[in-house]
Amino acid sequence: MTRLGETLRAYQARDPAARSRLEIFLLYPGVHAVIYHRVAHFFYKHNLKFIARCVSQWSRCWTGIEIHPGATIGRRLVMDHGMGIVIGETAEIGDDCLIYHGVTLGGTGKDQGKRHPTIGNNVLISTGAKVLGPFKVGDGARIAANAVVLSEIPANATAVGVPARVVRIAGEKVDFAGRVDQISVSDPVQKELQALSSRLEFLERLVERQAAALADEPFLKAAEDYDPKDKPSDKES
Repeated sequence: MTRLGETLRAYQARDPAARSRLEIFLLYPGVHAVIYHRVAHFFYKHNLKFIARCVSQWSRCWTGIEIHPGATIGRRLVMDHGMGIVIGETAEIGDDCLIYHGVTLGGTGKDQGKRHPTIGNNVLISTGAKVLGPFKVGDGARIAANAVVLSEIPANATAVGVPARVVRIAGEKVDFAGRVDQISVSDPVQKELQALSSRLEFLERLVERQAAALADEPFLKAAEDYDPKDKPSDKES
C-alpha cells in the first residue's frame, strides 16, 4: 500500500490532468499495469512462469502496456497515457522515472542473457523513443521523442535523433522527470547541418573574391579581349 500511495502521488505531481488519487487508481492504465506487473513478477521469481505470463498477457490486453514479468521496475514509475509501451524481460527501471506512450525498452536480437537496457533513477523517456540493447541510461538523463538509443547515455545528458546522439547539459542538474520539456531540445544533427551551411557560404564568398581578384590580372583581360578573327592569316603572313 505504501508503494501504491507513492505512485498515485507521483501521477498527481506529473500529470496536470489528474484530479484525484481515486481517479488515478481507477482509470489510469499505467497504474494498473504496474500493479499487474508486481503480481506477475512475484510468480516469475517463484518459477511459476506460465502463471506469470498469463497475468502479464491479461495486463497487456487490459492496459495496452506490455511488461515482461521478468523486468525489474523501481518505485514511483509514471507511464503517461501508456498505450504501446513495451518493456523487455531483462530491462531494469530505477526510481522516479517518467515514460510516455509508444516507448520500447527492447533488445537488438543479437545479445544473450542481459538483453535489455538498465534505466537509472529520475529518467525521462519521451513519446515513441526506442532504447535497444543491454546498456545503461544514467541517472537524470532524458531521451527525446522518437529517438533510437543504441548505446550508453551518461547521467544528466539528453539523447536526440536516429540513431540518438548525446547532448550534455553542462553545469546544470535538473529534475528532468519533474520539469518535462519535449520541445526545446537541441538537435546535434541540425547543428552540424547549420555549420556545414555556414562553411559552404564562406567558401562561396571566398571563391567569388578570388574570381574577382583574378579578373583584374592583365593577362586575363588580354585573354578576354582576344578575338581569333584578328589573327593574321597564313596568306597575309
